[in-house]
Amino acid sequence: MRTLFDTTRIGSITLKNRFIRSATWESMADQTGRPTRQLVDLYEGLALGGVGMIITGATIIVPDPTGLPEMLSIADDRYIPTYQEMISKIHRHGVPVVMQITYVGRGGTWTTPTDLSEIELRDLARTYANAAERAQKAGFDGIQIHAGHGYFLSQFQNSGKNKRIDRYGGEVSNRARFILEMYDLVRSRVGNDFGVFIKINCGDFEDEDDRVFETCRYTCNQLSERKIDGIEITGGAGNGLPLPPRGKYEESVLRDYAAMIAEEIETPVMMVGMNRDLILMSELLEKTKISYFSMSRPFIREPDLVMRWKNHQEHKSACTSCNACRKQEIIRCPFRSVPEKMDT
Repeated sequence: MRTLFDTTRIGSITLKNRFIRSATWESMADQTGRPTRQLVDLYEGLALGGVGMIITGATIIVPDPTGLPEMLSIADDRYIPTYQEMISKIHRHGVPVVMQITYVGRGGTWTTPTDLSEIELRDLARTYANAAERAQKAGFDGIQIHAGHGYFLSQFQNSGKNKRIDRYGGEVSNRARFILEMYDLVRSRVGNDFGVFIKINCGDFEDEDDRVFETCRYTCNQLSERKIDGIEITGGAGNGLPLPPRGKYEESVLRDYAAMIAEEIETPVMMVGMNRDLILMSELLEKTKISYFSMSRPFIREPDLVMRWKNHQEHKSACTSCNACRKQEIIRCPFRSVPEKMDT
């Protein structure tokens, strides 16, 4: 019987449990996109707290990027040495770390699928592959391609947002094409022993017939056939990241989407979205083929949540998803009893 505290392997990566810190915008990089001491301390605290794997905040891959304030960067080779100390500190505690890479736009403008020509898309695919190679050279255990939350890659899946009339728009196989071509290039550059993951929207939940889940299922099946290491199912787009109506579920709200994908593919499926109930996650692990549970806000409130669960399974997550953590100058929970370290 599978348990949440199993030691498992995803490709070449060993995890000491099934809990993953999902990528979170921390607003803790410096003005050049390099990790501050504060961010290194945050990641080391998560590792000490017992998490099975850490996925970094979204990391930009181009110079002059559009994005959120104080995002990490891996835009050129000069960034490679800046991550080595951080990775070493995380690895010291037996925890793998994966860099999430993303593209939003350039020069203050968010890019949409119709903004780039086919030649520019091929250039961007090479940019993703370059970033993956840099992450590998820096010592990360893998990269995660961010294809969720309304960002550039996510928009290709939505039939209402992807207005292309060439081979990258229209039918489902076309809407998935750029992600698949880019993945193939990334894999060819980093080899089979380096972790490659994707975080992908199962729905934008803004319009009823955006056909996002249709594209998600197709893309996940294709990526599984290509031997991607792991797929994290997420959802929501825009500033509020709308999720399915709370009427059906209060916890693990994307469970039906993730379970359906997991049933269809061999690749391990991770699920994010209101995962806070240990008993429920244990039941989902037993009754579905979902393999891992990703969390963001609960770890902002309690970085040692996994250790607390391991020692006291009756412990309830203190996070109420109030989003007060996103209203600070940096992403931190104002209700934590132990303050964040503020030195940079």
